Amino acid sequence: MTARANPTADVLSDPARDTARLYQEGMIAGVIGAATVALWFLLVDSAAGRPLYTPTVLGSALFHRSALASPETLSVSLEMVGMFTWIHVLVFAALGGVASRLLAMVEQNPSWGFGLLLLFVVFEFGFIAAAALLASPVLRVIPWPSVLAANLLAAAAMSAYFWRRHPHLVVRP
Repeated sequence: MTARANPTADVLSDPARDTARLYQEGMIAGVIGAATVALWFLLVDSAAGRPLYTPTVLGSALFHRSALASPETLSVSLEMVGMFTWIHVLVFAALGGVASRLLAMVEQNPSWGFGLLLLFVVFEFGFIAAAALLASPVLRVIPWPSVLAANLLAAAAMSAYFWRRHPHLVVRP
């Protein structure tokens, strides 16, 4: 009986398994990004003496628009925190899945890497601009520099995870 040197090579080359691996990798990166944002705002809120205030405001904005008439007076609601956190993690997991698929495409064609970086910059700017236009009552309570810092920290944490998973990724202009 002969043993194969790399018995899992045939299994790993299965396109369905590769796709599942990409989505799993993306979801993990998304959860890392969501946790980074949550920890950032927990620190910011705790420093201001009102832990869990930001997810309460964002949950109220998402689920109870009428509560935003005076967001400064909102009291912390664990129900709003839980509901918002659930949606937040799902959105980040989906974004991580998309990022993972795009990175797989860049691995196949390194010249697309610059386009992916440009897409990230446009997406980040678009997110802040959309927040400024559509969520101005929220941005009165949660300053946009804090939101930008949270998103950049999440992007850095997700990038670090992806970098570990793709150490030989090459980006060409």
